[in-house]
Amino acid sequence: MSTKELTPTASASIITPEQLLKHWQGHRALTRRMIEAFPDDKLFTYSVGGMRPFAELVYEFLGMGLPCLQGIATEKWEKWADAEKVNTKQELLALWDQATDGINKIWPTIPAERWQEQTVAFGQWPGTCISILFYAIDNEIHHRGQGYVYLRSLGIEPPAFWDRP
Repeated sequence: MSTKELTPTASASIITPEQLLKHWQGHRALTRRMIEAFPDDKLFTYSVGGMRPFAELVYEFLGMGLPCLQGIATEKWEKWADAEKVNTKQELLALWDQATDGINKIWPTIPAERWQEQTVAFGQWPGTCISILFYAIDNEIHHRGQGYVYLRSLGIEPPAFWDRP
């Protein structure tokens, strides 16, 4: 087999951008249900083993998802400061929904070839645009696992991880 056969091309595709958005939004919908499952008095305060409370993890997701997509679309890498200004579940869910709407609006503006282009996210993290997005998605999935531990330790059955629209 030649090297040429092993080198991926930008035209090779396993998943369409629309399918990737649906997959990501399925994860985001599950994270939203996790936020909803937390008791109001535990979302911002409860932790296990010195880990951060789930609301702080959600702030991190909010600081990555939409800002990463905006950076991919525009090369303007700006943090989303509003996330850390809330202190109720309803306000946090409203921010989540606002970010979801923003993602849905920005997504179709990104040309397919952009995903393979090199970038430097927030002036610090180099990679392809798709690798930056995968990092944001993987980070959310990873930290959502902490939320499962928190809910179970509170005696609350978390949403099924496989139940994504």
